[in-house]
Amino acid sequence: MITLQDISKHYGRQAVLAGASFQLNPNDKVGLVGPNGAGKSTIFRLLVGEEHPDRGEVQVPKSVTLGYFRQDAGEANQRSVVEEAILGCGPLGALHAELQELERALEDPERAHELDTILERYGEVQGEYQQLGGYELEPRAHEVLHGLGFRDEQIAGTMAELSGGWRMRVAIAQVLIGAADVLLLDEPTNHLDIESILWLEGYLKASSSAILMTSHDRDFMDRIVNRIVEIDEGQLVSHTGNYADYEQAREVRSAQNEAAFARQQAMLKKEERFIERFDKHAAKAAQVQSRVKKLAKIEKLEPPKKRVLVPFAFRQPPRSGNDVATLQGVSKRYGDKVIYDHFDFEIKRGERWAVMGSNGAGKTTLLKLIAGQIEPDEGQARLGASLRLGYFAQSSLEILDPNLTVWQQIDQAFPVATIPSKRTLLGSFDFPGDDIDKPIRVLSGGERSRLVLAQMLFDPPNFLVLDEPTNHLDLDTKQMLVQTLAKFEGTMIFVSHDRTFLRGMANRVLDLSAQGSKGQTQPEKFACTYESWVERTGHEAPGVWH
Repeated sequence: MITLQDISKHYGRQAVLAGASFQLNPNDKVGLVGPNGAGKSTIFRLLVGEEHPDRGEVQVPKSVTLGYFRQDAGEANQRSVVEEAILGCGPLGALHAELQELERALEDPERAHELDTILERYGEVQGEYQQLGGYELEPRAHEVLHGLGFRDEQIAGTMAELSGGWRMRVAIAQVLIGAADVLLLDEPTNHLDIESILWLEGYLKASSSAILMTSHDRDFMDRIVNRIVEIDEGQLVSHTGNYADYEQAREVRSAQNEAAFARQQAMLKKEERFIERFDKHAAKAAQVQSRVKKLAKIEKLEPPKKRVLVPFAFRQPPRSGNDVATLQGVSKRYGDKVIYDHFDFEIKRGERWAVMGSNGAGKTTLLKLIAGQIEPDEGQARLGASLRLGYFAQSSLEILDPNLTVWQQIDQAFPVATIPSKRTLLGSFDFPGDDIDKPIRVLSGGERSRLVLAQMLFDPPNFLVLDEPTNHLDLDTKQMLVQTLAKFEGTMIFVSHDRTFLRGMANRVLDLSAQGSKGQTQPEKFACTYESWVERTGHEAPGVWH
């Protein structure tokens, strides 16, 4: 269907792709993996024709339609959300727009002299529109938008009323509604909550479209893809199976490469010792020369390259009091919408609460109340004794100074700490070598998140309040963060849509979606892990059945 043949691509002196080849077949569902900067987004841009290879050929048949989701929020215009989703969905959306334009032309008295031409074109467009399923377009748009978390009033509202994150969801909807032959999805889950992620999993699994996607959500990728394509030193290497299969095969391959390298090094040292020992012995001259020639012909193996992120060994925070945070009779409203109504909630030392809830249930509001970022309308939110609070939200990225380098940011934050300890910190959060000299203004969202988390955990507080801490983090960094925080002896409450993080961290679950359902007037509290909560309730997120 789609082929990249012997592709090379450079940016300045950096070779991103070097003689890479790849084929995407009908019904393929492929995960594209590689570290930041490996060239994943470059692959997408080559496929849609936004960039061209320095060498090689990109083959996309003209009959094949592409739907491309990238990390760009849609325009904040005055069109309705459903209209924007339909108009941007590809060829069918273009026909929809032309039909609307022709209908307006038919009603325009100033164009009466063009009536026959307009009617003829209207008949052609209407026939093609009907043949392609255009009259099912609006119901499909509503289905997709609902699945991505939109309420009816949002769907009818304008794009200008939406935040950047919600406009990103409209961009995802456009790609799905278009039902293209090939879906190119660059991090589609970044701005979704867990309910929408689970819906999207089901939608893509059932889709007949071929899919090429990147994702930092391991569970999401595992449940959808049947093949992994890895960008490895400019080459595209294909692996059958999902991400878990690929990771297992990668570990086996890595162990084999390390063993082969070690065996060759041992053999080389043995031969070199023989040559060195008998170099001056005339009786051994022939053997020495033979072994010198043998070594010259051997193809030397390169030391295996492996990206290893070691969990950061931070010092444990001071012990807090037993009562960490207490909400007593808390009420909070936004306009007519009641978020909390006389809510009582306690957090005790050592507890790790995962806050679950459908979109708009009040997850971020709860964290802001606990962190003192907002005040309740009624009741009290108070923190316990001997408490040092660390609050991470997307707004936390604003603490970074764009005019500093990565090193300067950490050095200024901890001026008396030793240089080795600060280098170890930055290395653990994937800022090795010269990366510490990067200006903060050029860092990606994931790099900024890593830097904020590094600064927070170098001298850790004993109470962490984390709102989507894994957003934008790649799979390896996410796993490192889970392993690092597993050793944290303080208290934690967090919101996350990442199931690896939920499984690794939570020993309590607060389900906000219980409010107003089944006679419940308050959120439900579960003294169990996330995995146990899934087993007990039968769903992975409120209202989404497992």
